[in-house]
Amino acid sequence: MARDTLAADAPAHKASRPALRWRLPRAAWGLLLPALALLGAEAGVRSGLIPGNLLPAPSEIAATIGALAQQGLGGHVLASAVRVAIGFAGGALLAIVLGAAVGLSRTAEALLDPAFQALRAIPSLAWVPLLLLWLGIDEAPKLVLIGIGAFFPVYMGVASGIRGVDRKLIEAARMYRLSAPALARRVLLPAALPSIFTGLRNGLSLAWMFMVAAELIAASQGLGYLLSDGRETSRADIVLAAIVLLALLGKASDSLMRIVEQRALAWRDSYQPD
Repeated sequence: MARDTLAADAPAHKASRPALRWRLPRAAWGLLLPALALLGAEAGVRSGLIPGNLLPAPSEIAATIGALAQQGLGGHVLASAVRVAIGFAGGALLAIVLGAAVGLSRTAEALLDPAFQALRAIPSLAWVPLLLLWLGIDEAPKLVLIGIGAFFPVYMGVASGIRGVDRKLIEAARMYRLSAPALARRVLLPAALPSIFTGLRNGLSLAWMFMVAAELIAASQGLGYLLSDGRETSRADIVLAAIVLLALLGKASDSLMRIVEQRALAWRDSYQPD
């Protein structure tokens, strides 16, 4: 009977191999929707269904990116990336310190959290006039605005991550008479890391968004400057080229942060969907 069972299972196993062989790589699924959108936009512009002056064909946008690359595009990308890196680092570091204080202390929460929740609701452009009055039109207001954008998601992730640690873990650590620094290092920080990394990734994406708002004001270099220049010259291809570059840079930075997250949380035994 065992042989019959094996013989019956063999054809089914062989039949499933071609399906597995033709299976798309997981990374390719992420390219499917953008590829379909690009093909649809190209076909729509070429057929005249979409006005080319409002939405240039993807091939024209690619040509614009190539032309900009010969006219100093690398400097614009580098300027924006440096601003995001500095602003994000400053905002995230401050958010980690204050978020940890709020998560660990009820007094700090009562003192700081209401003000932070009110400030979090202020739109990015509302900060611009005040920062210009305080800091002028140099790099300082741009970096501060990016730091503000990165601060609140990271702060929320750190504070909620620490407060969300299972109380049983804390009680078990106290039974082993762990000191406060050891408790924070060996229990609170590892348990809160998933929420902290979620906050860092959200803060990084908002840093790119706030960077555009920062460069729209008194900037002579950067992708935000290209957006403004394309709007003023009625060049939709330049505007869309800058948007595409922002999307690619945002995705690249998020992928790097995700790699760091996966390595830092390699110990975690969590659900992995098929």
